[in-house]
Amino acid sequence: MTTVRPVREVREFIRAALVQPVARDHTESDAAFHRRRLVALVTLLVGALVLGFALRIRPGDPLFYAATLGLAGVWGAGALASGPLHLGRAHTRAGGEDARPVVQSLTLGALLLLLFLAGAAVVAHVPVLRDPVQHLLDHARLGSLAVVAVLTAVNGVAEELYFRGALYSAVGRRHAVAVTTVVYALTTAGAGIPLLVLAAALLGLVTALQRRVTGGILGPVITHLTWSLGMLFLLPPVLSTGR
Repeated sequence: MTTVRPVREVREFIRAALVQPVARDHTESDAAFHRRRLVALVTLLVGALVLGFALRIRPGDPLFYAATLGLAGVWGAGALASGPLHLGRAHTRAGGEDARPVVQSLTLGALLLLLFLAGAAVVAHVPVLRDPVQHLLDHARLGSLAVVAVLTAVNGVAEELYFRGALYSAVGRRHAVAVTTVVYALTTAGAGIPLLVLAAALLGLVTALQRRVTGGILGPVITHLTWSLGMLFLLPPVLSTGR
């Protein structure tokens, strides 16, 4: 009979998902690398401006839908224009490296979601932290939840294509995790919501580590979507407990 050791299982999962890189050979010429950097920089500047504009639109204003869709277009188009992107590979339980990072990413996304919801249960009783987040969530409450959910998913994919795809590759192998995490968090600072910046930093760190391990964007995309859609539907009722 096989003995299950929870601590060891968790340690091995973290090592496989966030620590030990999978072998790959994603190389490009110096010219292609410099071109990617230029495209990534221009995309970042335009995307940051559009994001700042979108986050300041009043809840219920239909302009929010157009702005967020346009933002997804900026991130996605910039990522695809920067050069080739890869899906990535993950470690298997048997020790191989030939699997797509699907189960790992769903698990990481769910764990992040649980962590944030636990934190939200505390924030719900601190009005100065809770109210700005609820104002942001009013876009779903006062508008169409279905449309906001679709836009959340589309933007999640586009953000990962850019930040953990194009920008990560443009930074180079050294410091890519730190740089992309900081930049991703700073792009949300214009909203003036400290907890949004914190959320972006934590999500950005986890997905950047996934990118380093898997060598691709599939894992980060799945983790991001699991977390963001879960937060969209589950965060409002948790925050409402503090009222």
